[in-house]
Amino acid sequence: MRIDIATLFPEMMETILSESIVGRARKKGAIEIHCHQIRDYTKDKHRRVDDIPYGGGMGMVMQADPINNCYNAITEQLGTKPHTIYMTPKGSVFNQKKAIELSKLDNILILCGHYEGVDQRILDKIVDEEISVGDYVLTGGELPAAVLTDAVARMCDGVLSSSECFEDESHYNGLLEYPQYTRPEIWEGEAVPPVLLSGHHKNIADWRLEQSVRITKEKRPDMYEAYIRKNSLLK
Repeated sequence: MRIDIATLFPEMMETILSESIVGRARKKGAIEIHCHQIRDYTKDKHRRVDDIPYGGGMGMVMQADPINNCYNAITEQLGTKPHTIYMTPKGSVFNQKKAIELSKLDNILILCGHYEGVDQRILDKIVDEEISVGDYVLTGGELPAAVLTDAVARMCDGVLSSSECFEDESHYNGLLEYPQYTRPEIWEGEAVPPVLLSGHHKNIADWRLEQSVRITKEKRPDMYEAYIRKNSLLK
C-alpha cells in the first residue's frame, strides 16, 4: 500500500511516521508513505499558498492551485487517481471500520488543511471523502493525518507480525479489548487471574470474550447494544 500526504509540514509528519512500527515497516518495504510539501507546487515567488477569504472573516484560506498541482503530480507518479481524503472537523468521524476499509485500498492521498481551511473548489474537484478524528478542532490536519495513517498502516500485510495482533483489539470485532497481564504473577498483592495461567486455550478464549463483553457493556453501552443486535441476527 502507498499513502501520500499533502501538507505544509512534511518534516513534522516524517518525524512521527519514521518511528516505531510504522517506521520499521517503511524501512523493510511493507508500506510506502510519501510526504509532500504543498509549497513546492505554488508558482508564487514567495512560496505563498494561502490568501484572505472572500466575504471577509478571520484567518487565511489555502488556495486551490498549489493543492491541485500537488494532486496532479502524485496522480502522474501513481498512474492513477488516488483515493483522496481531506482531514476536517466537518468530516465523518474516523473509526476502526473505516480504517479496515481504507487498508484494503492500493493508494490513499491525505490532504492536511491549515489556517481557516481550503478553497471549496479544490475539495469539490479531488476529494473522495472528508474524515474527522473527533468533535474538536486542531491547528491543522497533520495530527489527524498521522492518526489515520497509523491506524490504516498497521493493518496492511507485513506491518505487524500477524493479523492476530489487531483482530483481538478494541473495536475490531465490535467489542472493547479484554484486560492484559504480564510478569510478575503477583504485584502488590494482586494476582493474575488463574485462568490465564492454566494453559487451557478454550477456557482462556472464553474468559477473554466474557471480559470483553463485560467491559464493553460498562464503558460503551452503545457498542454493546450493537454487538448484541448483530449477534442476535446471526443466530
